[in-house]
Amino acid sequence: MDSVAAVLLLLNDSTEGFGQVPHWDFDKHFLFKIGLAALAGLLIGLEREYKNKDAGLKTNMLVSIGACAFVLLSLQFHGQDDTDLSRVLSQVVTGIGFLGAGVILKEGGSVKGLTTAATVWCSAAAGCIAAFYLITELLSLTGFVVIVNIIFGVVDSKVSSN
Repeated sequence: MDSVAAVLLLLNDSTEGFGQVPHWDFDKHFLFKIGLAALAGLLIGLEREYKNKDAGLKTNMLVSIGACAFVLLSLQFHGQDDTDLSRVLSQVVTGIGFLGAGVILKEGGSVKGLTTAATVWCSAAAGCIAAFYLITELLSLTGFVVIVNIIFGVVDSKVSSN
């Protein structure tokens, strides 16, 4: 048996029935985690929206919700052989890197959009944290991101004007 066939056999055995029958059970934990991610993205995105930045309210909320959903899906495979949950986390980070790169622009001698890109990255982290039900950590991260963007936004504008 070649290696591809062995991998396919292993995947088929470890996920037997998964995704082949509709799953209609109501999972309040899933909804709560997605809600936490949405709330964190909302709070992070409010400041960006208020400052009329490219990635505002909707972007930060959707990034947080999407990251949470990918992690929640990967948690379905927890405890199975050949499962590494950190791979999904790393792929979320990689994907957000592409989104972040889209908001970074070079204009003349200056670069714009770095803070917005970093904020989108933090929104993804918030979604991942929400998926693991780490509520205190989620509140801390969200608070720090909002505070850094507000306080250092004011400091940055004062330094830039001098």
